[in-house]
Amino acid sequence: MTNSAMLSKSYDPTDPGILENPFPFYEYLQQTEPVHWSRALKSWVITRYDDVRQATMGASMSSDRLTPFYESLKDERKDILSGVMRYLNLWLVFRAAPEHTRVRKILNSVFTPALVASMHTNIAQTVDHLFAQMKTEQPVDFMREVAVLLPAYVILDMLSVPRADFEKIKVWSDDLRLFIGSAQSEPDKYTRARSGADQMSEYFRNIIRMRREQPAEDVVSKMIAARVDGNGLSEDELVATCMLVLFGGHETTTSLLGNAVKALLDHPDQLQRLREQPELIDLAVEEFLRFDGPVNSIARVVAVEHELGGQLLKKGDRVFIMINAANRDAKRFENPQMLDLGRTPNRHLTFGQGLHFCLGAPLARLEAKICLSMLVQRYPNLRQGPGPIHFMDALVMRGLTTLPLSLE
Repeated sequence: MTNSAMLSKSYDPTDPGILENPFPFYEYLQQTEPVHWSRALKSWVITRYDDVRQATMGASMSSDRLTPFYESLKDERKDILSGVMRYLNLWLVFRAAPEHTRVRKILNSVFTPALVASMHTNIAQTVDHLFAQMKTEQPVDFMREVAVLLPAYVILDMLSVPRADFEKIKVWSDDLRLFIGSAQSEPDKYTRARSGADQMSEYFRNIIRMRREQPAEDVVSKMIAARVDGNGLSEDELVATCMLVLFGGHETTTSLLGNAVKALLDHPDQLQRLREQPELIDLAVEEFLRFDGPVNSIARVVAVEHELGGQLLKKGDRVFIMINAANRDAKRFENPQMLDLGRTPNRHLTFGQGLHFCLGAPLARLEAKICLSMLVQRYPNLRQGPGPIHFMDALVMRGLTTLPLSLE
C-alpha cells in the first residue's frame, strides 16, 4: 500500500502507487471496509467477490449511470457532452431492461459463435504479420507494435473498414476513453470526448449509408438487416453500436494482451510453464483475465436504497464495483495474489454477469489465445526491455500504454 493511501485510508485512483499496483489496497479494503466510501470519487467502492456479484446481478443497482451524471451537470459541461450522450446512452453496457433486452437479442443474432470462429485464420495471419514487422535486434514496445494494432485490425476487418483509417479512428477512440474510462487527471476530457464522439459517429453514419446502398458480407450489413420479432436497430442505435464494437472490441483486448505479457514477465516460471505446456493456453487466458484484467471496475447507480456490507446505500449514490479486486478475493480464490496458469476452477468476473455479460468475450479470448501462444513460442528469450512501463490514467479500465520488450 502506498504511503498516501495508508495515511488517508481512502481509495484514490490518482495515487501513483495505486495506479501502478492497486491490489494491496484492494486487499486492505476487503479485510477492513469492503463497502468503502471514497472521498476522492464521492462514491462507494465495493471490493469483495460476493458483494460485487450481487451488485452486478441484483435489481438494486442500475446500469444507466450516465443519465443521472449528465442531468446533474449545471455548467457548460452539459452542452459539451450532449453529443457524447446521444450515442453513449444507446451503448448496450449503459442500457437497462427492456431496451437492453431488445437490443441484446438483435446483436446476439449477429455476433454468433460461427462469426467468431470464422475469424481464426484472419487473427493468426494478422499476428504473424505484426510479429514479422518487429525487429528482434532492438527493444520494441509491445503495446504500440502489437497490442494496440491486433484488436483494432480484427474489428476493422470485421466491419469491412480500411485498416488505413485506424490512425484517425485511434485518436477519436483515445478521446472517448478519457470520459468512458473516467480519466482522473485530464482537464479537457469532456471537450475531447465530444470531439471523438462527433467524428466517430459521423464516420460510421457514412459507412452505414454506404452499406444500405450496397450491402456486403460484413457485420455492419448484418446489423442493418438483423430483425428479432420484427424489430431492428434504429439509425442512431446502429451508429452507437458500431462505435461500441470498435471501442470495446479493441480497447479492452489491447489491455488484456498488455497485462498478460507483463504478468508473464513478472512471473518467469509461468512463462516457462506456458512455453513447455502450450496446451494450457485456454486456462492461461482465463488466469490473465482474473489476475490483472482489463476491466478494473464498472460503475452503477443505486436504484433502491439498501444495506450492503454494513453500509446504507441510498438511491442515487454512485458505486464503483471493483472487478479486479473481486477477482483476487481470498474467500473465492486460493492464493489469489499468485499467477497460476493452470488454475481451475476460475470463475472470474471480468466479462460481467447475467444480462450484461460481455458480447465480445469470445472474440477477446480467441485473440488472446492466438497472440500469446505465438508470442511465447516464437520468442524463447522474451524478457522485459529497457525503459519505463506506463499504465493508462483510467479508473474503469486497466491497461498499459507502454511495455518495452527484448525479443532476442
